[in-house]
Amino acid sequence: MPIEMDKSKEADSTDKFVVKYRQQYYDLSKFMHKHPGGINTLKGLNSTDMTARFLKAPPHSDAAMYLMREYKIDPVDSQKPKSSKKETMHDDDDGTMRKRQRETEDTNNNQIDESMEHLVDWSKAMLPQIANITECYDDWVHKPVDRPLRLFGPWYLEMCTKTPWWLVPLFWIPVIIKCVLKEFNSAWQDRNQLAVFSGYFLFGVLLWSFLEYTLHRWVFHVKLSTKSGSWLCTFHFMIHGLHHKVPFDPMRLVFPPLPGALLAAIIYTPLSFILSHPRVVLSGALAGYLCYDMIHYYLHYGNPSLRAFVHMKRYHHHHHFSHQTLGYGISSPLWDVVFKTRIHLRKLRYQLRWS
Repeated sequence: MPIEMDKSKEADSTDKFVVKYRQQYYDLSKFMHKHPGGINTLKGLNSTDMTARFLKAPPHSDAAMYLMREYKIDPVDSQKPKSSKKETMHDDDDGTMRKRQRETEDTNNNQIDESMEHLVDWSKAMLPQIANITECYDDWVHKPVDRPLRLFGPWYLEMCTKTPWWLVPLFWIPVIIKCVLKEFNSAWQDRNQLAVFSGYFLFGVLLWSFLEYTLHRWVFHVKLSTKSGSWLCTFHFMIHGLHHKVPFDPMRLVFPPLPGALLAAIIYTPLSFILSHPRVVLSGALAGYLCYDMIHYYLHYGNPSLRAFVHMKRYHHHHHFSHQTLGYGISSPLWDVVFKTRIHLRKLRYQLRWS
C-alpha cells in the first residue's frame, strides 16, 4: 500500500521513513538504526500502512508501544495511503468486519499507553523534578523516550554526567597496565608464581562479573514503590533510572571515570586486607569492567554480525523493553543462569542487522 505524495513534498520526504499504524502516522527515520528488532525488520514498510504486518509480529511490550509515541507526526506532514480492496472491506458499512478487526488488534498488541511526560518539564533539569513524581516514578522511569535529557541545571555539573565511550579505555587501560606490570615483573622468571598471578587475575575478572550482576540487580534495580522516598527515587534516577528513561543517549552509556575510580577504591580497600596480591585481582576486575562498559556501548550502537554478539544485543534490548526484572547480566549471562533470572529468547528466522 504505497503512500501517495505530490511532487512538492517528494524531495522533502526522501530522508523520512513514514509509516501508518492505526490511523496515526510515524516517522521512524531516527529510530531505524535503534530498533531492537533490527533495521531489516522494517524493510519494505516505508510509505505504507504497517498495521497488518505489525499485528502479525510477536506482541510488542508496553515499553515499546510507549516509545512509539516519540515518532508520531502530524497527519498533515505525512502522505495519504492508497485504499485497497482489503481496506475498503474494513471501511464499508459492514459492522461485523470492523468489529472483527478491532478484536484482532486488541488481543494481539497492546494499545499505546497514555503519555506520562506531562508530569515533568523536559526543558528543565530533570534531577530536581524527580522528588515531585515519587508516587508514579517507577512507572514513569520504565517508559522509555527518545529525546535529549538534562540531568543538572549548572553546566559544570551537567558536563560531568556525559562521557564519550573512548574516554573509558583511555583512562582505564593505563591504570590496568600499571597494576599488572608492577606485580608481574617479578614473576616472569618463576612459572609457578606466574600461574598464581594469572589465577588471581582471572579471579578478578570473575569477581567483576559477579559485581556487575549484583550492582545491576540489587542497586541499579532496587525495588521501588509508590511509597519510596524522594531521596531514593532521585538516587535511583541518577545512577541508572535515566538510562532506562533515555536508553539511546550515546553520552550516558558508559560509566564516568571519576566515580568509577571512587568505586574501584571502595572495592579495593577490603580486598587489600583479605588477599595477598590485591593489585592483581584489581587489575583483573578493572579489565572485566572495561570489557563490560565497551560491550554495553556496542550493544546499544553497534551492528554485530557474530551470533554471540547478536544474541547479547537482543538479550539486553529485552531487558530494556520487555523484561526489566530479568537479564541483569550484560557482558555475561553466567549469574543470570545461577540466580535464575535468565531471559529466554525465541529463535530467529533470519539474521538481524542494524545498519
